Amino acid sequence: MNAEILKANELKKVAPVFGQLSFDNHEQVVFCNDKDTGLKAIIGIHNTNLGPALGGTRMWNYESEYEALNDVLRLSRGMSFKSAITGLNLGGGKAVIIGDAKTQKTPALMRRFGEFVHSLSGKYITAEDVGMETEDMDIVSEVTPFVAGISEEKGGAGNPSPITAYGVFMGMKAAAKYKFGTDNLEGKKVLVQGIGHVGETLVKYVSEEGAEVIIADINQERLIEVSEKYGAKIFEGDHLYDLDVDIYAPCALGATLNDQTIPQLKAKVVAGAANNQLADELIHGELLKQKGIVYAPDFLINAGGIINVYAEIVKYDRAEIIKKTENIYNTTLEILTKAELEQMTTHQAALKIAKNRILAAKK
Repeated sequence: MNAEILKANELKKVAPVFGQLSFDNHEQVVFCNDKDTGLKAIIGIHNTNLGPALGGTRMWNYESEYEALNDVLRLSRGMSFKSAITGLNLGGGKAVIIGDAKTQKTPALMRRFGEFVHSLSGKYITAEDVGMETEDMDIVSEVTPFVAGISEEKGGAGNPSPITAYGVFMGMKAAAKYKFGTDNLEGKKVLVQGIGHVGETLVKYVSEEGAEVIIADINQERLIEVSEKYGAKIFEGDHLYDLDVDIYAPCALGATLNDQTIPQLKAKVVAGAANNQLADELIHGELLKQKGIVYAPDFLINAGGIINVYAEIVKYDRAEIIKKTENIYNTTLEILTKAELEQMTTHQAALKIAKNRILAAKK
Protein backbone atom coordinates (compact mmCIF):
# COMPACT_ATOMS: atom_id res chain seq x y z
CA MET A 1 0.00 0.00 0.00
CA ASN A 2 1.55 3.32 -1.00
CA ALA A 3 1.95 6.38 1.21
CA GLU A 4 -0.94 8.34 -0.35
CA ILE A 5 -3.46 5.55 0.31
CA LEU A 6 -2.19 5.14 3.88
CA LYS A 7 -2.52 8.88 4.46
CA ALA A 8 -6.07 8.90 3.04
CA ASN A 9 -7.08 5.99 5.26
CA GLU A 10 -5.64 7.69 8.34
CA LEU A 11 -7.54 10.89 7.47
CA LYS A 12 -10.81 8.93 7.33
CA LYS A 13 -10.18 7.69 10.87
CA VAL A 14 -9.45 11.09 12.39
CA ALA A 15 -11.81 13.13 10.15
CA PRO A 16 -14.58 10.77 8.98
CA VAL A 17 -16.83 13.63 7.80
CA PHE A 18 -14.76 16.74 7.09
CA GLY A 19 -11.96 14.54 5.74
CA GLN A 20 -14.16 12.91 3.13
CA LEU A 21 -13.13 13.57 -0.46
CA SER A 22 -16.78 14.32 -1.23
CA PHE A 23 -17.11 16.89 1.54
CA ASP A 24 -17.41 20.27 -0.19
CA ASN A 25 -18.13 22.82 2.53
CA HIS A 26 -21.43 21.16 3.37
CA GLU A 27 -23.48 23.20 5.82
CA GLN A 28 -24.84 20.29 7.80
CA VAL A 29 -24.67 16.49 7.97
CA VAL A 30 -27.28 14.78 10.15
CA PHE A 31 -27.01 11.18 11.32
CA CYS A 32 -30.36 9.59 12.19
CA ASN A 33 -30.71 6.41 14.26
CA ASP A 34 -33.77 4.67 15.68
CA LYS A 35 -33.44 1.29 17.37
CA ASP A 36 -37.16 0.43 17.34
CA THR A 37 -37.62 0.73 13.56
CA GLY A 38 -34.05 -0.13 12.57
CA LEU A 39 -33.62 3.23 10.86
CA LYS A 40 -30.08 4.27 10.03
CA ALA A 41 -30.04 7.35 7.81
CA ILE A 42 -27.84 10.28 6.88
CA ILE A 43 -29.12 13.66 5.67
CA GLY A 44 -26.65 15.85 3.82
CA ILE A 45 -27.34 19.58 3.42
CA HIS A 46 -24.81 21.08 1.04
CA ASN A 47 -25.96 24.66 0.49
CA THR A 48 -29.03 26.78 1.21
CA ASN A 49 -28.03 30.13 -0.36
CA LEU A 50 -30.82 29.93 -2.94
CA GLY A 51 -33.45 28.37 -0.68
CA PRO A 52 -34.25 25.22 1.33
CA ALA A 53 -32.24 22.14 0.43
CA LEU A 54 -34.46 19.85 -1.62
CA GLY A 55 -33.38 16.38 -2.65
CA GLY A 56 -34.63 12.82 -2.66
CA THR A 57 -34.08 10.00 -0.20
CA ARG A 58 -32.26 6.92 -1.44
CA MET A 59 -32.57 3.54 0.33
CA TRP A 60 -29.68 1.28 -0.53
CA ASN A 61 -27.90 -1.69 1.02
CA TYR A 62 -24.52 0.02 1.28
CA GLU A 63 -21.46 -2.13 1.92
CA SER A 64 -20.26 0.29 4.60
CA GLU A 65 -21.21 3.47 6.43
CA TYR A 66 -18.29 5.17 4.66
CA GLU A 67 -19.88 4.34 1.30
CA ALA A 68 -23.26 5.68 2.47
CA LEU A 69 -21.71 8.94 3.73
CA ASN A 70 -19.72 9.39 0.55
CA ASP A 71 -22.88 8.89 -1.50
CA VAL A 72 -25.00 11.39 0.43
CA LEU A 73 -22.25 14.02 0.25
CA ARG A 74 -21.79 13.60 -3.51
CA LEU A 75 -25.53 13.57 -4.16
CA SER A 76 -26.39 16.59 -1.99
CA ARG A 77 -23.62 18.63 -3.63
CA GLY A 78 -25.00 17.67 -7.03
CA MET A 79 -28.46 18.85 -6.00
CA SER A 80 -27.14 22.34 -5.22
CA PHE A 81 -25.80 22.66 -8.75
CA LYS A 82 -28.85 21.01 -10.31
CA SER A 83 -31.23 23.55 -8.78
CA ALA A 84 -28.90 26.45 -9.55
CA ILE A 85 -28.34 25.57 -13.22
CA THR A 86 -32.08 25.04 -13.71
CA GLY A 87 -32.93 28.44 -12.25
CA LEU A 88 -34.80 27.14 -9.21
CA ASN A 89 -34.70 28.93 -5.86
CA LEU A 90 -33.60 25.84 -3.98
CA GLY A 91 -30.51 24.62 -2.19
CA GLY A 92 -29.02 21.16 -2.35
CA GLY A 93 -29.72 18.28 -0.01
CA LYS A 94 -30.06 14.52 -0.07
CA ALA A 95 -30.71 11.66 2.30
CA VAL A 96 -29.74 8.00 2.34
CA ILE A 97 -31.28 5.22 4.38
CA ILE A 98 -28.99 2.24 4.90
CA GLY A 99 -30.87 -0.99 4.22
CA ASP A 100 -32.61 -3.21 1.72
CA ALA A 101 -35.68 -1.38 0.37
CA LYS A 102 -37.34 -4.66 -0.59
CA THR A 103 -37.10 -6.32 2.83
CA GLN A 104 -36.41 -3.65 5.47
CA LYS A 105 -38.60 -0.72 4.48
CA THR A 106 -41.72 -0.37 6.64
CA PRO A 107 -44.34 2.36 7.20
CA ALA A 108 -42.99 2.80 10.74
CA LEU A 109 -39.46 3.30 9.44
CA MET A 110 -40.65 5.88 6.91
CA ARG A 111 -42.63 7.78 9.56
CA ARG A 112 -39.62 7.83 11.87
CA PHE A 113 -37.46 9.13 9.04
CA GLY A 114 -40.09 11.81 8.40
CA GLU A 115 -39.84 12.90 12.04
CA PHE A 116 -36.08 13.42 11.62
CA VAL A 117 -36.76 15.48 8.49
CA HIS A 118 -39.34 17.51 10.43
CA SER A 119 -36.81 18.23 13.19
CA LEU A 120 -34.81 20.30 10.66
CA SER A 121 -37.73 22.78 10.45
CA GLY A 122 -37.82 23.02 6.66
CA LYS A 123 -34.11 23.46 6.01
CA TYR A 124 -34.27 20.11 4.17
CA ILE A 125 -37.22 18.96 2.04
CA THR A 126 -37.21 15.30 1.06
CA ALA A 127 -38.58 13.46 -1.98
CA GLU A 128 -38.19 10.04 -3.59
CA ASP A 129 -35.07 8.53 -5.10
CA VAL A 130 -33.69 5.02 -5.66
CA GLY A 131 -35.50 2.49 -3.47
CA MET A 132 -38.40 4.85 -2.80
CA GLU A 133 -41.89 5.13 -4.25
CA THR A 134 -44.56 7.86 -4.25
CA GLU A 135 -46.49 5.97 -1.55
CA ASP A 136 -43.42 6.19 0.74
CA MET A 137 -43.49 9.97 0.42
CA ASP A 138 -47.20 9.90 1.24
CA ILE A 139 -46.33 8.13 4.51
CA VAL A 140 -43.60 10.69 5.28
CA SER A 141 -46.14 13.45 4.66
CA GLU A 142 -48.21 12.13 7.58
CA VAL A 143 -45.60 13.47 10.02
CA THR A 144 -44.03 16.43 8.18
CA PRO A 145 -44.99 18.98 5.51
CA PHE A 146 -41.35 19.11 4.39
CA VAL A 147 -41.74 16.50 1.67
CA ALA A 148 -42.36 16.68 -2.08
CA GLY A 149 -43.21 14.12 -4.73
CA ILE A 150 -46.36 12.95 -2.95
CA SER A 151 -49.27 11.45 -4.89
CA GLU A 152 -51.66 13.60 -6.89
CA GLU A 153 -54.50 12.25 -4.70
CA LYS A 154 -52.84 13.96 -1.72
CA GLY A 155 -52.28 17.20 -3.60
CA GLY A 156 -48.78 16.50 -4.91
CA ALA A 157 -47.28 16.40 -8.39
CA GLY A 158 -46.99 12.61 -8.38
CA ASN A 159 -44.11 10.39 -9.47
CA PRO A 160 -41.31 12.64 -10.84
CA SER A 161 -39.73 9.85 -12.94
CA PRO A 162 -41.59 10.58 -16.22
CA ILE A 163 -40.59 14.26 -16.08
CA THR A 164 -36.99 13.32 -15.22
CA ALA A 165 -36.92 11.07 -18.28
CA TYR A 166 -38.40 13.83 -20.45
CA GLY A 167 -35.66 16.23 -19.36
CA VAL A 168 -32.98 13.65 -20.16
CA PHE A 169 -34.62 13.16 -23.56
CA MET A 170 -34.48 16.92 -24.16
CA GLY A 171 -30.80 17.01 -23.14
CA MET A 172 -30.02 14.02 -25.33
CA LYS A 173 -31.66 15.66 -28.33
CA ALA A 174 -29.69 18.87 -27.73
CA ALA A 175 -26.41 16.93 -27.49
CA ALA A 176 -27.30 15.07 -30.70
CA LYS A 177 -28.00 18.40 -32.41
CA TYR A 178 -24.60 19.67 -31.31
CA LYS A 179 -22.71 16.52 -32.38
CA PHE A 180 -24.62 15.32 -35.44
CA GLY A 181 -26.23 18.52 -36.70
CA THR A 182 -29.76 17.26 -36.10
CA ASP A 183 -31.76 16.45 -32.99
CA ASN A 184 -33.76 13.77 -34.80
CA LEU A 185 -32.83 10.45 -33.20
CA GLU A 186 -34.36 8.30 -35.92
CA GLY A 187 -31.91 5.58 -36.91
CA LYS A 188 -29.47 6.41 -34.10
CA LYS A 189 -28.21 3.56 -31.91
CA VAL A 190 -28.85 4.35 -28.24
CA LEU A 191 -27.61 2.25 -25.32
CA VAL A 192 -29.70 2.73 -22.15
CA GLN A 193 -27.97 1.28 -19.09
CA GLY A 194 -30.42 0.87 -16.22
CA ILE A 195 -34.14 0.55 -16.88
CA GLY A 196 -35.79 1.59 -13.65
CA HIS A 197 -38.64 4.11 -13.66
CA VAL A 198 -36.62 6.79 -15.46
CA GLY A 199 -34.69 4.47 -17.77
CA GLU A 200 -37.83 2.74 -19.01
CA THR A 201 -39.57 6.03 -19.80
CA LEU A 202 -36.47 7.23 -21.63
CA VAL A 203 -36.55 4.01 -23.69
CA LYS A 204 -40.16 4.87 -24.56
CA TYR A 205 -39.33 8.40 -25.76
CA VAL A 206 -36.28 7.33 -27.76
CA SER A 207 -38.03 4.33 -29.32
CA GLU A 208 -41.00 6.45 -30.38
CA GLU A 209 -38.59 8.72 -32.25
CA GLY A 210 -37.32 5.76 -34.28
CA ALA A 211 -33.99 5.10 -32.59
CA GLU A 212 -32.52 1.62 -32.36
CA VAL A 213 -32.45 1.01 -28.61
CA ILE A 214 -30.25 -1.46 -26.73
CA ILE A 215 -30.94 -1.99 -23.02
CA ALA A 216 -28.79 -3.30 -20.18
CA ASP A 217 -29.72 -3.99 -16.57
CA ILE A 218 -28.93 -6.45 -13.77
CA ASN A 219 -32.64 -7.37 -13.54
CA GLN A 220 -33.36 -9.95 -16.25
CA GLU A 221 -37.12 -9.84 -15.74
CA ARG A 222 -37.17 -6.07 -16.30
CA LEU A 223 -35.06 -6.48 -19.43
CA ILE A 224 -37.53 -8.92 -20.95
CA GLU A 225 -40.52 -6.78 -19.93
CA VAL A 226 -39.12 -3.54 -21.39
CA SER A 227 -37.79 -5.29 -24.49
CA GLU A 228 -41.21 -6.73 -25.32
CA LYS A 229 -42.95 -3.44 -24.55
CA TYR A 230 -40.83 -1.17 -26.77
CA GLY A 231 -39.02 -3.53 -29.15
CA ALA A 232 -35.62 -2.76 -27.61
CA LYS A 233 -32.71 -5.19 -27.99
CA ILE A 234 -31.28 -6.76 -24.83
CA PHE A 235 -27.52 -6.43 -24.45
CA GLU A 236 -25.82 -9.79 -24.25
CA GLY A 237 -22.11 -10.14 -23.70
CA ASP A 238 -19.27 -8.89 -21.51
CA HIS A 239 -18.13 -5.70 -23.23
CA LEU A 240 -20.87 -3.15 -22.67
CA TYR A 241 -18.88 0.06 -23.02
CA ASP A 242 -17.23 -0.66 -26.35
CA LEU A 243 -20.57 -1.33 -28.02
CA ASP A 244 -20.79 0.42 -31.39
CA VAL A 245 -23.53 2.96 -30.58
CA ASP A 246 -24.12 6.66 -31.23
CA ILE A 247 -25.40 7.57 -27.76
CA TYR A 248 -24.70 6.08 -24.34
CA ALA A 249 -27.33 6.82 -21.67
CA PRO A 250 -26.26 5.79 -18.15
CA CYS A 251 -29.44 5.60 -16.06
CA ALA A 252 -28.39 3.42 -13.12
CA LEU A 253 -25.89 4.32 -10.39
CA GLY A 254 -23.03 6.77 -10.87
CA ALA A 255 -19.31 6.68 -11.74
CA THR A 256 -19.71 4.59 -14.91
CA LEU A 257 -17.44 7.08 -16.72
CA ASN A 258 -14.02 6.21 -15.36
CA ASP A 259 -10.45 5.15 -16.20
CA GLN A 260 -11.59 1.74 -17.40
CA THR A 261 -14.71 2.59 -19.39
CA ILE A 262 -13.85 5.84 -21.19
CA PRO A 263 -11.00 4.33 -23.28
CA GLN A 264 -13.49 1.66 -24.43
CA LEU A 265 -16.34 4.04 -25.35
CA LYS A 266 -17.34 4.16 -29.00
CA ALA A 267 -20.41 6.32 -28.35
CA LYS A 268 -20.13 9.88 -29.65
CA VAL A 269 -22.60 11.32 -27.12
CA VAL A 270 -23.17 10.59 -23.42
CA ALA A 271 -26.55 11.72 -22.10
CA GLY A 272 -28.21 9.85 -19.25
CA ALA A 273 -30.18 10.16 -16.02
CA ALA A 274 -27.69 8.77 -13.49
CA ASN A 275 -26.22 11.15 -10.91
CA ASN A 276 -22.45 11.67 -10.64
CA GLN A 277 -21.62 9.85 -13.87
CA LEU A 278 -18.00 11.09 -13.86
CA ALA A 279 -15.98 9.11 -11.31
CA ASP A 280 -13.64 12.11 -11.17
CA GLU A 281 -15.09 15.39 -12.45
CA LEU A 282 -11.79 16.86 -13.65
CA ILE A 283 -10.00 13.80 -14.98
CA HIS A 284 -12.89 12.05 -16.68
CA GLY A 285 -14.54 15.17 -18.04
CA GLU A 286 -11.22 15.95 -19.72
CA LEU A 287 -10.83 12.38 -21.02
CA LEU A 288 -14.24 12.59 -22.72
CA LYS A 289 -13.32 15.97 -24.21
CA GLN A 290 -10.05 14.58 -25.60
CA LYS A 291 -11.92 11.71 -27.24
CA GLY A 292 -14.35 14.12 -28.87
CA ILE A 293 -17.30 12.64 -26.95
CA VAL A 294 -20.07 15.16 -26.22
CA TYR A 295 -21.06 14.84 -22.56
CA ALA A 296 -24.38 16.38 -21.49
CA PRO A 297 -23.81 17.20 -17.78
CA ASP A 298 -25.93 14.87 -15.65
CA PHE A 299 -26.98 17.43 -13.04
CA LEU A 300 -28.45 19.56 -15.82
CA ILE A 301 -30.33 17.08 -17.96
CA ASN A 302 -31.73 14.97 -15.11
CA ALA A 303 -33.25 18.04 -13.43
CA GLY A 304 -36.80 17.31 -14.63
CA GLY A 305 -37.58 15.48 -11.40
CA ILE A 306 -36.71 18.42 -9.18
CA ILE A 307 -38.64 20.75 -11.49
CA ASN A 308 -41.64 18.45 -10.99
CA VAL A 309 -41.46 18.39 -7.19
CA TYR A 310 -40.62 22.12 -7.00
CA ALA A 311 -44.06 22.72 -8.50
CA GLU A 312 -45.56 21.48 -5.23
CA ILE A 313 -43.69 24.19 -3.32
CA VAL A 314 -44.36 27.19 -5.57
CA LYS A 315 -47.70 25.91 -6.87
CA TYR A 316 -47.29 26.12 -10.63
CA ASP A 317 -49.25 23.88 -13.03
CA ARG A 318 -48.43 20.99 -15.36
CA ALA A 319 -47.94 23.24 -18.36
CA GLU A 320 -45.26 25.20 -16.51
CA ILE A 321 -43.54 21.97 -15.45
CA ILE A 322 -43.34 20.85 -19.09
CA LYS A 323 -42.18 24.30 -20.24
CA LYS A 324 -39.34 24.42 -17.69
CA THR A 325 -38.31 20.84 -18.48
CA GLU A 326 -38.26 21.48 -22.22
CA ASN A 327 -35.93 24.43 -21.57
CA ILE A 328 -33.26 21.87 -20.60
CA TYR A 329 -32.76 21.54 -24.39
CA ASN A 330 -31.79 25.22 -24.73
CA THR A 331 -29.61 25.24 -21.61
CA THR A 332 -27.75 22.12 -22.79
CA LEU A 333 -26.96 23.71 -26.15
CA GLU A 334 -25.84 26.88 -24.40
CA ILE A 335 -23.45 24.97 -22.13
CA LEU A 336 -22.01 22.81 -24.92
CA THR A 337 -21.28 25.96 -26.92
CA LYS A 338 -19.81 27.76 -23.88
CA ALA A 339 -17.50 24.81 -23.19
CA GLU A 340 -16.15 24.88 -26.74
CA LEU A 341 -15.65 28.64 -26.80
CA GLU A 342 -13.94 28.75 -23.41
CA GLN A 343 -11.89 25.58 -24.00
CA MET A 344 -13.19 23.72 -20.96
CA THR A 345 -15.13 20.54 -20.34
CA THR A 346 -18.91 20.63 -20.52
CA HIS A 347 -19.08 19.67 -16.83
CA GLN A 348 -16.85 22.62 -15.91
CA ALA A 349 -18.96 24.99 -18.03
CA ALA A 350 -22.18 23.91 -16.31
CA LEU A 351 -20.56 23.99 -12.89
CA LYS A 352 -19.26 27.51 -13.46
CA ILE A 353 -22.76 28.84 -14.22
CA ALA A 354 -24.28 27.02 -11.22
CA LYS A 355 -21.58 28.16 -8.78
CA ASN A 356 -21.85 31.77 -9.94
CA ARG A 357 -25.60 31.76 -9.28
CA ILE A 358 -25.10 30.30 -5.79
CA LEU A 359 -22.37 32.82 -5.02
CA ALA A 360 -24.51 35.72 -6.25
CA ALA A 361 -27.32 34.61 -3.91
CA LYS A 362 -24.92 34.59 -0.97
CA LYS A 363 -23.79 38.14 -1.73
